Amino acid sequence: MAEDYYKTLGVAKNASQAEIQKAYYELAKKYHPDKNPDDKTAKKKFQQVQAAFDVLSNAEKREMYDRYGSSFETRGAGGPQSTYTWGGGPGAGFGGANAGPADFDFSQFFGERFGGGVGGAEGAGPGGFAELFKQFRGGGGGGRAAKGAAASRKGEDLLHAIQIPFSTAAVGGEVEFGVQRPSGKVDTISVKIPPGIEDGKKIRIRGQGSPAGRAGAPGDIVLTVHVLPHAYYQRRGNNLLVRVPITLGEAAEGAKIDVPTPKGTVSLHVPPGTSSGTKLRVKGHGVTPKNAPAGDLLAEVQIVLPKNLSAADLKALEEIDARYAQEPRKELRW
Repeated sequence: MAEDYYKTLGVAKNASQAEIQKAYYELAKKYHPDKNPDDKTAKKKFQQVQAAFDVLSNAEKREMYDRYGSSFETRGAGGPQSTYTWGGGPGAGFGGANAGPADFDFSQFFGERFGGGVGGAEGAGPGGFAELFKQFRGGGGGGRAAKGAAASRKGEDLLHAIQIPFSTAAVGGEVEFGVQRPSGKVDTISVKIPPGIEDGKKIRIRGQGSPAGRAGAPGDIVLTVHVLPHAYYQRRGNNLLVRVPITLGEAAEGAKIDVPTPKGTVSLHVPPGTSSGTKLRVKGHGVTPKNAPAGDLLAEVQIVLPKNLSAADLKALEEIDARYAQEPRKELRW
């Protein structure tokens, strides 16, 4: 039974491209082989989701699918082919069973006075019928040029989307993804991720799209990159923000703490009396895009109080508060 691509993505037949993209994003995240390494069912489901998205995200393929169903691939990427029927049945053309308009000698039909570029016959004007026939035959290039252009037409581009880890987006790397071909075969394609790539950016992979007719070059894959969130780090332009927990004693007395960064672990100095929310900046340890200056790392301090403080501890904190009169919310405004 033919697969219903709309049902596979869980969208209505009149779904917008945004709805299709959102449904694909959620399902691809759920069934991605990297998240389900031991689940063969998930891998198969991921391939089905990918195949459905490849068709429904392409306007031309979607139209053909809506018209003919999943068998539309067998009808050719361009749909039903035009045939010339002047002077005969389909494909007969002007000059016999195998001749088309590009091979026809118009002098045989209209007589010598209109052939060979004669300009003044019957008031046709300079180059009259000859020029008309030249345009009909392909804009002056003749039948062979028109046929050559058709043969060298590029194949369709394929739209694809992948998810990459936050760290890969920051420092770059190489990832692999699968593309299901019309034959059912899944090709594994490797792509280099440039450092500093942002969520939603596109990468064009040359020559990996749909094949073209005869001597034409294949299309490309247009790859949309989605960056997965990090458990601790956030990106702000080319800067990285990380919230770093410290103890009450480290905040009060000052301390040296280790913080991991894309360029390795760095040691930060926490000044005595540091409050939660204080940001410590490490120059050049943020995201470093290609051909652009590196961002900074901003370590935001968060004081973590011990759990289950004893009555004596709480009494000591009250005495400290009383000794150092403060109004921490004095400047707070709506």
